[in-house]
Amino acid sequence: MTRFWLVRHGPTHAKSMIGWTDLPADLTDTATLARLSAHLPAQAPVISSDLSRAIATADALGPNRPRLPHDPALREIHFGAWEQRSFTEVEAESPTLIRAFWDQPGEIRPPGGESWTDLTTRTWSALDRLQGQAPDVIVVAHFGPILAALQRATAATALETFAQKIDNLSVTCLTLAPPGVLGVNHKP
Repeated sequence: MTRFWLVRHGPTHAKSMIGWTDLPADLTDTATLARLSAHLPAQAPVISSDLSRAIATADALGPNRPRLPHDPALREIHFGAWEQRSFTEVEAESPTLIRAFWDQPGEIRPPGGESWTDLTTRTWSALDRLQGQAPDVIVVAHFGPILAALQRATAATALETFAQKIDNLSVTCLTLAPPGVLGVNHKP
């Protein structure tokens, strides 16, 4: 059994949909980062998505933890043509599509982007590859992949999972085999 310690990257302060856009994280809150690092298992390997906000957050957790190669499968959902646009902007152009994307998560995707099913498939595959590699694995990722892992661990629907809050620099701890949730959105 592997315990996954899912850490959401530091804030970007963006007020739009940011998926694969590579924005940096604000990691100036060193006190929170120190508490977060102290809360996580000291010898657990760390893996992150390949986007700079996740990489920098993983780096900030301390140089003494073993690092695994960055994994693009742990990226945020790809918003395609909606990248860097606000919900209000997109709703003005495509109200039915954007509402369906959020209210009926599954196969609906933004133009040129990913569906919720696409995201869960690649996230679950990445976690399956990590399963059993160590008793604890720290995964620095994004809102979407953390929710995807939580959905799998709880067997909840996507819509039920979407209601969960996942703050920046929070920890969600869970297992997949057997499925279980040890904590959600914990702010050390």
